[in-house]
Amino acid sequence: MSGAPDRPLVVVDTNVVVAGLLTSDSTSPVSRILDGMLAGAFSFVVSEPLLAEYHAVLVRPKLQVLHGLALSEVESILTDLALNAMVLNPLTKLAPPAPDAGDQLLWDLLAARPGLVLVTGDKLLLEDAGMEGRVITPREFVERT
Repeated sequence: MSGAPDRPLVVVDTNVVVAGLLTSDSTSPVSRILDGMLAGAFSFVVSEPLLAEYHAVLVRPKLQVLHGLALSEVESILTDLALNAMVLNPLTKLAPPAPDAGDQLLWDLLAARPGLVLVTGDKLLLEDAGMEGRVITPREFVERT
């Protein structure tokens, strides 16, 4: 992933961060995205609720067994992500309803800034006609860069 000037400003869904930590394939799109986030290789946006969701999911006991990271290691990764991110705290009134209420925090971010693109593996979000072109897969993101 190079520093291409036409790369969109993105929001990276929790499922991409988790998959990036779990994969053993360092060339996979999710691994490349997580590595890029940690290295500050591209611009991405988070909100306080999204960072809280990253944390809550990564410290779930079943996931901790899979990724093998201690709480302090998870928190260190999240701190690095936050330091490399643009933090937005959007007004929820602006956003249309998300296809899944649990993903409203992502729709709130997309509504907060025109041109933001969501990178996700969530099929329900990828298929939302109202966000066509603003929701892409990890593979699509990597291929654009």
